[in-house]
Amino acid sequence: MSAAATAAQAPVPQDRRLTNALLYVDDIRVTFDGYRALRGLSLTLMPGEMRAIIGPNGAGKTTMMDCITGKTRPDSGEVVFDGLHDLTRMDEAAIAQLGIGRKFQKPTVFESHTVADNILLALKGPREAAASLFGWRNRRHAERIDAILSTTGLLAHRARPAADLSHGQKQWLEIGMLLAQDPKLLLVDEPVAGMTDAETEATATLLRGIARDHAVIVVEHDMHFVRALGCRVTCLHEGAVLAEGSIDAVSADPRVVEVYLGR
Repeated sequence: MSAAATAAQAPVPQDRRLTNALLYVDDIRVTFDGYRALRGLSLTLMPGEMRAIIGPNGAGKTTMMDCITGKTRPDSGEVVFDGLHDLTRMDEAAIAQLGIGRKFQKPTVFESHTVADNILLALKGPREAAASLFGWRNRRHAERIDAILSTTGLLAHRARPAADLSHGQKQWLEIGMLLAQDPKLLLVDEPVAGMTDAETEATATLLRGIARDHAVIVVEHDMHFVRALGCRVTCLHEGAVLAEGSIDAVSADPRVVEVYLGR
């Protein structure tokens, strides 16, 4: 391993373990060509916690997730994962290996493969994926795949090509593909955009179930969906935290009403 790679994966020194939080974001700042996308954003997420992130367009929600996953390196501030790892010093691949999975708004699945094979491909590393898909299946993988498909409500569709799924089902399949990697933290971006009311309700149930064993951050605009999640809510505005608390407390905050809910 190169010196650069070693440095990228080096743990946070013992004296910097300031919290038992799974994710510790402190005063991160990001500027793009003079535009301040994040202006001292701080956030703490405990193990097994689900958090909903809301806020108007341009509030910094995507940039925040980019900093957590290594896509964007903040100009300053700390992003510490699991009390040990300084994510600002790591690349995207190394961060994913730590146990951080991200789902973007538009689902990305292997449409020509079956639902079950999509999960299988997510289970295996890249060197073994093709051999697993075209060669063999073992009982351990089959049981794990069925468990994930049961969790996501797709067990009855395991043999269908992913291309034949509805938009909502593709979203669930991609969430299942993240679960196949057994992450400690899932970042989910606007999961119910374009969904029917029934799919939206099912997605809230799915994420509440996932949150029993994983920490989850959900970025969402649909306030009915956010309420159904039943979790703590953080509202961002102009690159910083504007309000935080229960959905009722945040929704009643005059500042949140003015910059977001009142629009």
